[in-house]
Amino acid sequence: MSDDTVVVWDESLLAYDLGDHPLDPVRVELTIALARELGILRRPGVRLVEPVPADDALLARVHDPRYLDAVRIAPRDPLFAGFGLGTPDNPVFDGMHESSALVAGATVAAAEAVWRGAARRAVNVAGGLHHAMPARAAGFCVYNDPAVAIARLLDLGAERIAYVDVDVHHGDGVQQIFWDDPRVLTVSLHETPLALFPGTGFPDETGGPGAAGTAVNIALPPGVEDAGWQRAFHAIVPSVLRAFRPQLLFAQCGADAHRVDPLADLHLSVDGQRATYLALRALADELCDGRWVATGGGGYALVEVVPRAWTHLLAVATGAPLEPATLTPQAWRELAASRRPGSDVPLRMTDDIDPGYEPWQPTGEPSPVDRAIAATRKAVFPLLGLDPHDPRD
Repeated sequence: MSDDTVVVWDESLLAYDLGDHPLDPVRVELTIALARELGILRRPGVRLVEPVPADDALLARVHDPRYLDAVRIAPRDPLFAGFGLGTPDNPVFDGMHESSALVAGATVAAAEAVWRGAARRAVNVAGGLHHAMPARAAGFCVYNDPAVAIARLLDLGAERIAYVDVDVHHGDGVQQIFWDDPRVLTVSLHETPLALFPGTGFPDETGGPGAAGTAVNIALPPGVEDAGWQRAFHAIVPSVLRAFRPQLLFAQCGADAHRVDPLADLHLSVDGQRATYLALRALADELCDGRWVATGGGGYALVEVVPRAWTHLLAVATGAPLEPATLTPQAWRELAASRRPGSDVPLRMTDDIDPGYEPWQPTGEPSPVDRAIAATRKAVFPLLGLDPHDPRD
């Protein structure tokens, strides 16, 4: 296996543009620009790969062919309605099929590069559209690129793929698509569905018949900060991954759990997000011989958060992590200010937060985070042969 890292990128990925909408592709443009200015994309062993669109046969591994037709037709028909299209969340836009298929193709390229041994790690920051359903657009997502890529890996012979979703919203589309497939473990840490879209992701959602224990949901209360989030992550994610023994780790790295994100109510920092990427890479190294595929996802603080978070992700994936106190380059600040006038352009790659945490223990007076941890461990750990009360599991 090559030790290279593939970054799938071309400016054509910016065509996934919903218009006047929270999911603005400027966040992806500014991420790549920041990574370039900091030299991350010029590191030894980093290869930029240009994506090609996923064809209909590949998309149909996940999506209903009638839905593919609808995505093509909708931009040409002003009266079109149905399939979740033409809503405020999922407005119709010109080239919708082509740009959505390109995002899916980019994530498939990343996954194939790792599976075939052409790279040890691969990233598509434009991907992570995890809410799309087999026959319905949802949550800003037209085609479910993580699910399409995972389905491709299964077709190539993969037997155990672990998907870990750290977006603030539940990874509902990927979970539903692989609900009955014991070859895919889906793990999602998200704000409680009692408070946030899409209203799913409760701890008792643990997988379908024949796949019990392959859906893991950690539903966190509003207001959780880095210490609580990291406590929950480390109390559950390493244990379930070790029990499942994946051949490849796929991570959806939505940046919208940040404290200033306008669409949710968790209070993470960029420093906490960086710590999560380091933990994911370490788990891939431990369990998958380093095979790690990462995408972007949600994230609506377009200048203040997303470019820094995903530049940290790219740094972790391509080699040495960036020092948190690294300054953002002046050229990037000027670009960000020109793209989003009036934004608070960050001067450094840190929020000056220590993301340290106290490991979970099943004793003492439980906090709201501890209750969320206990609920998930109780629901899913026995299905994986783990003891929900033993902190060593």
